[in-house]
Amino acid sequence: MYLRELSLINYRNYSKLELAFNSNLIIISGRNAQGKTNILESIFLSCTGRSHRTPRDRELILQGEKESMIRTMVEKREGPSLIEITLSLKENKKIHINGMAAQRIGELMGHINGVLFSPEDLKLVKGSPAERRRFMDMEISQIKPQYFYSLQQYNRILSHRNNLLKDINENISLRSTLPIWDEQIARVGTYIIMERLNFTDKIGKIARKIHKEISSSNEDLEVLYEPSIGFNSPHAEEIEENYLYILESSHDEDIKRGSTGKGCHRDDLAISIDNMDVRTFGSQGQQRTAVLSLKLSEIEMMFRETGEYPLLLLDDVLSELDKYRQEQLLTYFDKVQTFMTLTDYPDILGDIGSNQEIYEVSGGRVTKI
Repeated sequence: MYLRELSLINYRNYSKLELAFNSNLIIISGRNAQGKTNILESIFLSCTGRSHRTPRDRELILQGEKESMIRTMVEKREGPSLIEITLSLKENKKIHINGMAAQRIGELMGHINGVLFSPEDLKLVKGSPAERRRFMDMEISQIKPQYFYSLQQYNRILSHRNNLLKDINENISLRSTLPIWDEQIARVGTYIIMERLNFTDKIGKIARKIHKEISSSNEDLEVLYEPSIGFNSPHAEEIEENYLYILESSHDEDIKRGSTGKGCHRDDLAISIDNMDVRTFGSQGQQRTAVLSLKLSEIEMMFRETGEYPLLLLDDVLSELDKYRQEQLLTYFDKVQTFMTLTDYPDILGDIGSNQEIYEVSGGRVTKI
């Protein structure tokens, strides 16, 4: 998969930007706060329909303007794919895929796959469980659009159930309607858990192999799924049955709290090195190596699941890694089209060769050098 064209109109600090790419490695250089990350953000938006920096689309529109447009064209095995996204202050986001209007954002998933690696991702290991759930959900959604729809459905049902729990405190007669929402959450939540189990099993094996290589076979990385719904065997029938039982058993506690305490919205990933919880006991170097292993395993898993490598978006991460880890990351540049932002051009990039393009960004102006 190769991104060939990117066009931005009234996006962030760009009134108009048109770029055409012909290399595996695209380097976007410049001082901080000049608009480098905005370019990567627009590409990621074309992959997922959402910014990785803000949930508010209006923040992506150039100040003083009413609309913004992002246009990307990628080459894939089955042919080119054109994505056009229009953001508006007055209307909902509009997405066109190869000239056809998408009815739902989920239709975008899988047309352009991308793996984003930013300094914030270094918190993936020691950050909150929400960070690790987002890691799982974003990856699975790009591979399986149905999963994205199920997540949306789950969140809607969860919101209804939580509102009902609050209302029950004011009107106890509403308690009789809880089982209806329990059944819906258990059904959709079971699908999400099953997909996360499958994902964790696959990416865990890939990450373990990659981590062995990065650590010179000195460390054993293990990634395990930690659901808040217990079960003895990974079968949908048992998981759904347990899910429903736990929800029903928690009625009194949930009503008192006014929210749903158990479910896939509370799940986590356990990340360990040599049977040691790296989140709590790992050194900073071990934590960074674990995150790098997970990010590289995203790339390999997408290739295995789709037959094509995704775009790799590196937002100023080289400066966060030592030379050895930089070298491990650089091994992927030959097979994955990579877009990299940086403030200084490190010597290590000189080893890659001529298959690269360099752009200088200053005050929202982009110049190829």
